Amino acid sequence: MDAERLHVIAVEIAREAGALARRRRSEGVAVAATKSTLADIVTEADREVEQLIRDRLSAERPDDGFVGEESDAQPGTSGVTWIVDPIDGTVNYAYGIPHYAVSIAAVTGEPRPGRWEAQAAAVYSPVVDELFHAVRGGGAWLGEQRLAVSTVTDAGALLATGFGYDPATHDGDLARVRRLMVLARDLRRAGAASLDLAYVAAGRLDGYFERGLKPWDHAAGALLVTEAGGLVGGRPGGAPGADMTIAAGPGLFERMRDLLDEVDGVGGNG
Repeated sequence: MDAERLHVIAVEIAREAGALARRRRSEGVAVAATKSTLADIVTEADREVEQLIRDRLSAERPDDGFVGEESDAQPGTSGVTWIVDPIDGTVNYAYGIPHYAVSIAAVTGEPRPGRWEAQAAAVYSPVVDELFHAVRGGGAWLGEQRLAVSTVTDAGALLATGFGYDPATHDGDLARVRRLMVLARDLRRAGAASLDLAYVAAGRLDGYFERGLKPWDHAAGALLVTEAGGLVGGRPGGAPGADMTIAAGPGLFERMRDLLDEVDGVGGNG
C-alpha cells in the first residue's frame, strides 16, 4: 500500500469531480430524491458525480472497496477502501450557495470510524478552487501551503457547527451551542462538514462540533485536522461519528469535549 499514490489519486479525482459538480450547477439543479427527511435532499448531480468517482477509482484500483453517500457500498480485497461524499453541502448546492465540496478519503482496515486508518484525503471546493489534501505522515496542505491548526487567544474561539435534518434533534443541538458559547468569540454554521474540518486544519476555524455525521462527512476532513496538528474525536475515548464529532487544536479540543459531555449528561436531546 503506497499512501502517496493514494494521495495523488484522491487529488486528481477530486479535481475532476469538482469540475463536473460546478458545471452541473451552472446548468441548473434537479432534486432527485429525499433521504432521511424531506429537507435531506439528493440531486441528480450528487449521483452523477459519485458515479464518476466510482468509475475512476474502479479503473485505477479495481480491488479497492468503496463507501459513498449516494450508492451501495462495495467491499474490496486490497485492504484499501475509499470513503466518498460526492457533493458535501447538497442543500447549499441546490440553493446556489457557493459553499460545497467533493470529499475523498482512502482508508485501510475495517471501513468503520474508529476501525480504519486514513491514509490519504482530498477536500476540493470547486467554486473557489481550493484543494485541501493530506497524506498520512506527510502533513496537511492547501495547494502548496502547509497547514497548522490555530492557537486560541483570550478573545475566544471561532467555532463552527451544524444541525441535523430531523427537527426532533434541534433542541439538543441548540443546547450544545449554548453551552459552548462560553468558549466562543463567535459561531459559524456553513453547511458542509468536510469544509468545516478543512478550515480547522487551516486555522480559519478554531474548533468544530456536530452530531449526526456519517463516515463520508468526516473521513477526509479528519485526516486533514490530525495532519495539521489537531485532534478529532467523539465521546470520551470514542471515534468521530453519529453521536458527536469534535475537531480542534489539543487544548481547545479537551475543553469542548468536556462541555459537550456536560450537556448530554443533563439531558441534551438527540
